[in-house]
This record gives sequence, structure tokens and C-alpha cells, in this order.
Amino acid sequence: MLSEKGRPLLISGIVIGVLGSICFSTKAIFVKLAYRESSVDAITLLALRMLISLPFFLVSAAYASSKENNQRFSNRQWLYVALVGCLGYYVSSFLDFQGLRFISAGMERLVLFIYPTIVLLISAFFLRQRITRVQWLAVIATYCGLLVAFYGEASFQQVDSSFIAGSVLIFGCAITYALYIVGSGQLIPLLGASKFNSYAMTFAAVAVLTHYFCFSSGSLLGQPAEVYVYSGLMAIVSTVIPSYLVAESIRRIGSGNTAIVASIGPVSTIIQAYFFLQEPIHVTQILGTLLIIGGVLLIRQRK
Repeated sequence: MLSEKGRPLLISGIVIGVLGSICFSTKAIFVKLAYRESSVDAITLLALRMLISLPFFLVSAAYASSKENNQRFSNRQWLYVALVGCLGYYVSSFLDFQGLRFISAGMERLVLFIYPTIVLLISAFFLRQRITRVQWLAVIATYCGLLVAFYGEASFQQVDSSFIAGSVLIFGCAITYALYIVGSGQLIPLLGASKFNSYAMTFAAVAVLTHYFCFSSGSLLGQPAEVYVYSGLMAIVSTVIPSYLVAESIRRIGSGNTAIVASIGPVSTIIQAYFFLQEPIHVTQILGTLLIIGGVLLIRQRK
């Protein structure tokens, strides 16, 4: 039984976690809207998102480093933070933005949401963590759900090489994000969640901007107004705000409960895609979504 003092903390933590998950889920909507209303490419959109987000994370990093109990990074820790941050928010985000050019926002979120199964497999092979029979069944259920969702998507649009390419790119995004989760899981207990997140995002932003200025011939200053609007919304609504909401939710109700609350993400994306992008909602998509969410929640609960 929860105490009278603990119940408001639980409720507020759940509400904050739900809001954070919904904000995160709007990212795909803003990307698709930007593609639909302009000719912007993936790296330009990603660079603008990171450029607008960067000041917030620099301030957060400076604040975390100014605390009295601040522990300096070793040279090796700086390297690991940079590598893990770039893997999760540069490589993974770039694959995600590229993949969204070819598949629907709802399908993108479902493919991305299988990343806990990849984390489980990586942890088993590289960290020697045992996978239980229930977890194997959860993995099978998750990928069966993904196949059902793919079948439903194929029923409503032509499955061609671009759809397959987009799906492969998003799956690559899920793999790189899973590697980020495994790496961050090793570093956060040593460095602290807020400080790690701030510096990891800063390194990722620098990597994205370096990529843009080295390989793009366009200009960040000559884009249509819609591109700046959607980039700003992505940076504030889908990046900065949810990162702190989720961190606060974890502080109040723990990472396990916050992970369960995050299962609203795919549902939120599908509903938003229906209203803002006119993407259809079909029975097979709903069934696939339920299987994927059920499998992922079972994996998280068993862990």
C-alpha cells in the first residue's frame, strides 16, 4: 500500500512521464511535416534541431559541472561519453531522419520501439547476461507484432524498394540506439544521469554540425520559414523538454515505472499521425502495436 505522502509522488511521476513520452513521440510528426511542406534534407533538419538544442544542454552541462560534489571525468570517460553520445544522438538520429523520408511516422515508431529486445540480445552476447524463457517469448511476440504491422502497412501502400530502404534505416537506428542504451547504462552510474546526458548531447550536436558543414553544400540561413518552425518545435518540444521530464519522472517513480509509462509513445505517434499527417489506422497496425508493446513491457518487467 502506498502511503498518503507517496501517492501524490507516484501520480505526479506518472503524469510527468506520460507528458515526456508524448513530447518525444512528436518528433516524427514534425520531421514528416517538414518533409511534406519543404524540400529540406535530413542532415539540414537534424543540424537545425541540434543547433537550437545545443545552448540548453551547454547550460545544463555547465551547471552540473559547477556543483560542489562534481567529479571530473578521466580522459577515458570523456572518450566514452563522446562515443556513446555520438552513437545515440548523431548516428541513430541521422538514420532515423533518413528513414522517415520513406516510411510513415507510425511505422517508424513501432520499429524504433523494439530497441529493448536489441538491448537484451546485446547484453546477453557481450555482457553475459542470461535471457530467461519468458524473455525469449517476449522477443518472439515483439517481432511477430512487427511483422503484423508491416503486413498492415503493405495493405495500404505499395511496398517498394524505398519502403524497404526506409525500414532498414529505422531498424539500423534502433540498433544504434540500443548500443547507446547499453553504453549509457555502464556510464550513468559512474557519472550521473544529468551530467552524462548533457555532455553526450553536446558531443552529438557538435558531430551533427561538423557533418553538415563538411558534407552539405546548402545553408542553414536560407531555409523556408516552415523548416525553422518545425526544427524549433523538434528542439524544444521533442528534445529539451522531454529529456528533463523523463529525468524527473525517473527521480519520482524509478526507471522501471518510467519505462512502462513510455509504452504510450507508439500509440501517441499513431494517433498524432492520423490527425496531422492523415496516416490511416488499421486493425493489423493496432494488433501489431499491442504485440510489440506487450513484448517490450514483459522484457522490461523481467529485467
